[in-house]
Amino acid sequence: MSADYDDSNSSKRSWAEDPLRAAAPRTLEETQLPFLFLVELLAKILFQRGSLGLTELALHVKLPVSVLDRILTFMRTERMCEMSRRGSSGTDADIVYTLSETGRSRAADYTRRASYAGPAPVTLESYTQRLQQQSLTEMLTSRQTVQQAYQNVVVTPLILNQFGAAMNSGRAMFIYGPAGSGKSYLAERLSGLLTGHIAVPYALLVDSEVVPLFDPMVHQAVQDQMPPGRLFDRRAPRDQRWVRSLRPLVMTGGELTLDTLDLRFDAATRLYQAPPHLKANGGILIIDDLGRQRCSPVELMNRWIVPMDRRIDFLRLQNGYSFPVPFDVQIVFSSNLPPEALADGAFLRRLGYKIHIDALSASQYEEVFRQVCQRYSLEFSDSAYLHLIDRYVREQLPLLACHPRDLLTQIRDLARYEGTEPQLNPDSIDWAWNNYFASQPHSSHIQQ
Repeated sequence: MSADYDDSNSSKRSWAEDPLRAAAPRTLEETQLPFLFLVELLAKILFQRGSLGLTELALHVKLPVSVLDRILTFMRTERMCEMSRRGSSGTDADIVYTLSETGRSRAADYTRRASYAGPAPVTLESYTQRLQQQSLTEMLTSRQTVQQAYQNVVVTPLILNQFGAAMNSGRAMFIYGPAGSGKSYLAERLSGLLTGHIAVPYALLVDSEVVPLFDPMVHQAVQDQMPPGRLFDRRAPRDQRWVRSLRPLVMTGGELTLDTLDLRFDAATRLYQAPPHLKANGGILIIDDLGRQRCSPVELMNRWIVPMDRRIDFLRLQNGYSFPVPFDVQIVFSSNLPPEALADGAFLRRLGYKIHIDALSASQYEEVFRQVCQRYSLEFSDSAYLHLIDRYVREQLPLLACHPRDLLTQIRDLARYEGTEPQLNPDSIDWAWNNYFASQPHSSHIQQ
């Protein structure tokens, strides 16, 4: 499903027709959030931010004034906050709210339990429904999309076809091959196959606990073509608790542990940290360097059996409450080891696509080498290149995709050190080769 919006038809479509543009709640009931929860949230915001105008408060919590009115009226009745005016226009925009002594005491207690004081969350039920409307399984990957995503990338058509088919299947991919063959680079380029936008909530409310979800390091916000309306406007058309975003790509590596795949509560900050696959919903999750994690590959891969089968995962709050969350993720495993060395047959059957990335052919290697030369403004030299290939032949090393970049970077580093222009010649090739492969030097053009 493509969620892109055609501005030319904007006047013909209602907000309710577009899952990226849910109508803003006009009443407290339409937020689906408990009244006392919102009281605590506003108290913590005022506790952390100090005095705030009504407009500033609405912008911070991402709820219209029509929703805040009832909550703030209750807080004033309970003598939790005080209202004043800082302008002379006589409008609601001049109203300023400040916590009273009683309000500060209560807000301090609220903060000691959970310190979240950001935008109002959405319910888990709302999130699940919205994710179904913008599911990754509805996204179509075509040959043209794959060719565009891997334009100017040296890779065989077979591998591109495997990538495209795997994305359409929704099943997990296992990319394997020797270290340096370009697995991680090719996996990251899969982000180019993600089309359309998704709506990501700032946070989720689960059993009275808030789980922050929107992460600017993961979710790239997209400018909406339809004005969102002002939150101070009581008719604000869009629910601004949701952020329009590109489909995410999350990449984890050797730092991954079983604990990071569950919901974590930081006792110091009193905030939850969402696991990477929850942030990756609607997009791609890459488990890079599988086999180098601090837990065994078997334990790690067994963790994914239920989510991969049922498209659902179970997380646990610090109070022990367990709850289901959607698992709408294209998962990609990448490893230097073959799949049979990492998992048993039961798990391997769940891996829809096992894609081998091998060393480059001679023609592919030369194409990559020329591309890197162009990128680093190095003039390609036939004699230097033939000298390089001769060293590969003599030392019986495979032509790996990472070598041109790594070797030419060394030549560029040396030129910077010497204050000269980098040049390709047999001496500079030998210099880079001996550093990179820890070979015995054959010659050196560094002046002693």
